Amino acid sequence: MKNFKNKVAAITGAGSGIGQQLAVLLAQQGCHLSLSDVNEEGLAKTKALLSDYNVRVTTAQVDVADRAAMKHWAEQTVQDHGSVNMIFNNAGVALGSTVEGASYEDLEWIVGINFWGVVHGTKEFLPYIKQTGDGHIVNISSLFGITAQPTQSAYNATKFAVRGYTESLRQELDIQNCGVSALCVHPGGIRTNIANAAKMNDSLSSLGMNSEKSIRSFNKLLRYPAEHAARDILDAVLKDKRRLLIGNDAKAIDLIQRIVPSGYQRVMAVATQLGKGRK
Repeated sequence: MKNFKNKVAAITGAGSGIGQQLAVLLAQQGCHLSLSDVNEEGLAKTKALLSDYNVRVTTAQVDVADRAAMKHWAEQTVQDHGSVNMIFNNAGVALGSTVEGASYEDLEWIVGINFWGVVHGTKEFLPYIKQTGDGHIVNISSLFGITAQPTQSAYNATKFAVRGYTESLRQELDIQNCGVSALCVHPGGIRTNIANAAKMNDSLSSLGMNSEKSIRSFNKLLRYPAEHAARDILDAVLKDKRRLLIGNDAKAIDLIQRIVPSGYQRVMAVATQLGKGRK
């Protein structure tokens, strides 16, 4: 893909954060948009930001964990726009819990959105994207899809899964030479609302932590502007990259993991112990 003009992009989690900024930047470049989110108010705000651009914008309230809803949204996108070239599987949630303390309901919730949401978006849109012969699947993993952290076992599991799923997909698309590519994105601390919207439970106390302090600490790490992250992603699409690390924190974590692929776990455990006493 050499440019985004007159292409059609579908974006999940488009009501805020990276998804919203992707929509704005793509509209600026003449790309038509099919946007989804569970939050109708957020979607309306995103659509209002796009009113000055001469592109077609459609919106739908969709739970990415709902396979039937995702199938219907993909079909509606093609019906409304005539085709679709890109899907940005961006929607995601966070859960702070120990392995022992996580309920099965919370595990099903986060896996449904973070992993099955990516699967649904990929499988439902890929056949339509292939028809264009010029498309891209963009799946958002995390720096937590490169290394694991205490209290983030469920989130880590979903983001590692997204990484493996997308890297396998990319290889299949390479073999097929069908004009469609795939990118796995590993953002670091991006300035979004994910920390404030995260589920936290009391099991953190067994590690000497508490939910409110953990959220405050998490928010302090979210420094990289969502607009810059979105720009990085679109640049990576145009350069047909396989993998994108966003932010110095993601790049540093990736380097540490390469140098000490198992020893990094001790570093993370010590950092967590030191950090839990900070306000």
